[in-house]
Amino acid sequence: MELNPKYPMPKLGGHRPSLQCVINTVGAVCDRALAIATIVTLCITATPAAAQAPAAGLFPAYTAPRAIDGKPNLNGIWQAFITANWDVEAHPAQPGPHPEIMGVWGAGPGGQSIVEGGVIPYKPEALAKKKENFEKRMAVKATNDPHRYDTGDPELQCYRAGVPRANYMPFPFQIFQTPSEILMVYEYKGAVRTIYMDPHREAPTDSWMGWSNGHWEGDTLVVDVTALNDHTWFDRAGNYHSDALHVVERYTPISPYHLKYEATIEDPNVFTRPWKISFPLYRRVEENVQLVEFNCVPFVEELMYGPLGLYKPPSR
Repeated sequence: MELNPKYPMPKLGGHRPSLQCVINTVGAVCDRALAIATIVTLCITATPAAAQAPAAGLFPAYTAPRAIDGKPNLNGIWQAFITANWDVEAHPAQPGPHPEIMGVWGAGPGGQSIVEGGVIPYKPEALAKKKENFEKRMAVKATNDPHRYDTGDPELQCYRAGVPRANYMPFPFQIFQTPSEILMVYEYKGAVRTIYMDPHREAPTDSWMGWSNGHWEGDTLVVDVTALNDHTWFDRAGNYHSDALHVVERYTPISPYHLKYEATIEDPNVFTRPWKISFPLYRRVEENVQLVEFNCVPFVEELMYGPLGLYKPPSR
C-alpha cells in the first residue's frame, strides 16, 4: 500500500509508526465510531414517534398521597413542557409568520407528535379545512358576523384555549380538589373549569371550555368533557374540530412530581374515528410558586380593532 507523498507519516515519539500500526489504529477508531453510530441509531429508532406520557412500567409503582375523601391528592400547580401548542403532530422548527420583523422571537420549536399513531385521522374534506386554517391563521375579524371565528388562530385573538389545548399551552394551571368539585385555574387568560364529581350536572349551553363531569377509576381521575363550541383549535397549525367534539380526559399520578395525561378525542363531523393524545404533566416545585396573571386582552386590541379605527393607544 502506497502513501501519498504529499501527506507524510507523522513521527510519534521520534519514530515513524509502521503502516500496519496505523491501519490497526484507524481500524479500531473506525470500529468504535461505528459502534457509537449504531447505538445512536438504535436510540433514535427506539424513540417513539409520539412524545407520549411515560408508560406504566417506566416509573416505580407509586401510590399518591390521599385527599380527605381517600382519593389521590392532585392539588398543586402543573405544566406540560412539550411543543404541542404549535402542532400536536410531529413538526420541525420553523419561522413565524413575520420573520422579517420578529426574527427568532417569532419562531416555533420543533417537536414530536403527542397523537397516538402520529397522525390525526381527518376526513379528506376536513384535512383540506385544516390546511386552510393554517394559511389564514393570521386573519382576524372583529365584527358581529357569526363567521368571524372561521379564520385566525383563536390563541392569536386571546380567546380561551378550550380542552384539551389549555392543558399543553406554555402556561401552568392549578388544581383545587374537593370531594364534590375539582377546580382547574389556568394562567392563560385566567380561564377556569369546574369538574363536577358528585352530583354530575348538565351543561346549560356550549362554551369555550366546555362542561366537565368527573369520576375516579382507581387512582385515575376521568373527566367527561362535552358542550364545547367549535371556535377553538388544537394548536397553531390549524388542527380543529366541530361543535360535536367530545373529550374524555384521564389524569393519573405516576410519581410525586408527574401526572400522566391522556385524552380520547371524538368528533364524527371531522374525524374518521376517535383518536388519543398523551403526555406528562410536571408539578411545579419552585419555592412559593404561584400562577401569574396573563391577561392577553390588551395585547390584541390594536390587532383586532385598529383596522376598524376603534383602537386608541394607551397614554404612556
